[in-house]
Amino acid sequence: MSLINNLLSILEQNRNTYISGQELAEKLGVSRTGIWKAIKRLEEDGYMITGVNNKGYMLSGQSDLISAEGISIYLDEVNKKYPIEVFKSVDSTNTMAKKLSLEDKKSELIIIADEQTAGRGRMGRNFFSPPKTGIYMSLVLRPNRHISELATITVKVCVAICRVIDRLTNLRAEIKWVNDIYINGKKVGGILTEAVTDFESGMVESVIIGIGLNIKTEDDDFPSEISSVAGSIFPGNVTRNEIIGEIINEFMQIYLDVDNDDASLVMGEYKERCFLLGRNINYYISGKKFEGEVVDINDLGNLVIVNVTGEKVILNSGEVTLSGN
Repeated sequence: MSLINNLLSILEQNRNTYISGQELAEKLGVSRTGIWKAIKRLEEDGYMITGVNNKGYMLSGQSDLISAEGISIYLDEVNKKYPIEVFKSVDSTNTMAKKLSLEDKKSELIIIADEQTAGRGRMGRNFFSPPKTGIYMSLVLRPNRHISELATITVKVCVAICRVIDRLTNLRAEIKWVNDIYINGKKVGGILTEAVTDFESGMVESVIIGIGLNIKTEDDDFPSEISSVAGSIFPGNVTRNEIIGEIINEFMQIYLDVDNDDASLVMGEYKERCFLLGRNINYYISGKKFEGEVVDINDLGNLVIVNVTGEKVILNSGEVTLSGN
């Protein structure tokens, strides 16, 4: 790691605490002038650092730039093995993840960007991804499992994100089937899961899980076409680094646990958070609109609907909206 990275790691671990220039110089094996220059570099990058004579340097708790160093301090020890790549701006973290995963076909990694210029959602939609206000990340996994074993992976991601939001804020996160996260009736995030599968064996070579969350995007900043339905989490003093770290921890724990009882608990929580259950909806098959009531979500995460003619319909993908919306 470079001097900048090592210095940032120390500052992140000691937020809101002054560390003397001399102590930093001794820890990092450089002169105090070298520390001063490195601090200036970090300030130029946007880090909120205060320097006071006879006290030293302090990274403000309000500083909210995403970094691998800042995320690492929140990761469980078992999850620190995953390489983290942080970019200021990419077209799409899923697109970048695909590119990097093709260059290294064995490693698992995490891609995070402060901004996406062509963020992607489901059904070919764009995902609004302005800088400094959201979390845009992709996890590249190498599950070595049959595709049938990964049918509920989006369910697991949704539950993990909701648990983290609940734990770090005073908010209650809900789910709109299949992959949208809502708070107080507004969409604050979405998930886009893509897989590369061996057609003959059905074994999944890689899974890319894209996560987009609006953390502190103001209502007026959303494009007009989504301003009425989009919202942000606004988690107070909780940084994006902490949210990212906790999402990784929570999801990995659920993902790696193959216990059937735990899987049932996760599905039960998904259903409990899904606000479509018991509601009348519009759903679309081959571009044609239908109406029905959501009566259940099965063990594969499919929506179980009784349509207006009384017929039971199992929906495993597609677009749904509440009736009247």
